[in-house]
Amino acid sequence: MVRPANFAFNEETATNNAFQRRDESLSTAEIQSGAIAEFDEFVSKLRHAGVHVVVVEDSITPAKPDAVFPNNWVTFHQEGFVVTYPMFAPIRRLERREDVIDAVAREGFRIDARFHFEESEARGCFLEGTGSIVFDHEHRLAYACLSPRTDEALLADLCQKIGYKPVVFCAVDAKGQDIYHTNVMMAMGESFVVICLESVFETAQRQMLEEQFLATGKEVVVISWQQMASFAGNMLQVRNQSGQPLLVMSNTAFQALTPEQVDTLGLHTGLLHAPIDTIEKYGGGSVRCMMAEIFLPLFNP
Repeated sequence: MVRPANFAFNEETATNNAFQRRDESLSTAEIQSGAIAEFDEFVSKLRHAGVHVVVVEDSITPAKPDAVFPNNWVTFHQEGFVVTYPMFAPIRRLERREDVIDAVAREGFRIDARFHFEESEARGCFLEGTGSIVFDHEHRLAYACLSPRTDEALLADLCQKIGYKPVVFCAVDAKGQDIYHTNVMMAMGESFVVICLESVFETAQRQMLEEQFLATGKEVVVISWQQMASFAGNMLQVRNQSGQPLLVMSNTAFQALTPEQVDTLGLHTGLLHAPIDTIEKYGGGSVRCMMAEIFLPLFNP
């Protein structure tokens, strides 16, 4: 997780992120201080629940308004792979920092190979990490809804390199706009999946997804467009240091769930939620986007 130094509304990403909200009622300093307070409380909650969190401070210069969302530019894989990704917004490309990867290595994680995809930015082709891709690591599947930030050919290239199968579909919001990131409409757990199925407008693609979930033993928790707009699709299941699974979400997302959905999810996993209203409002992303999970092997497990 990257503690933000210059969090702000990003004009470059607002062109295709319908989750961002422009609001001038707060000053730049107030937005930044609110984001820092939310970040620190969120990290504290994770650590209190026993989750190992590696926090890296954002560099003050150059200013990077979305640095709090590192999952879009880097992924850390169980085979010892580190992958860095091409970003749609030029200002977000500044977030790729070798010292962040070095900080992970210093925690005792082993890095055996690097895959670089950022050169495709020059061709106008993008693939924004686990924003664009929702991985089912157990079954080696890479789910992705296509958008200006998620290129199908790049996804295929990544999957070939890391040994996964792409599962590609299209999804839109209630206004018919392409959903910019797969991880706002879909969250993958070990034995369940949370997904806004009504956003997948092609019947054949919706059926294909349902068949994949059935074949991989996932109980499907269906959320609505309205719940998706409250970030109920932007969740991440993690394990704490005792091996207990926790589904992490924002307060906004938790409050959008029905009691029945909460009960269903509770049969599969513990639940943890935290308030990140400022980050959600101005950044257009929620807790899943704030966490770049680490699957790398340890040197001394």
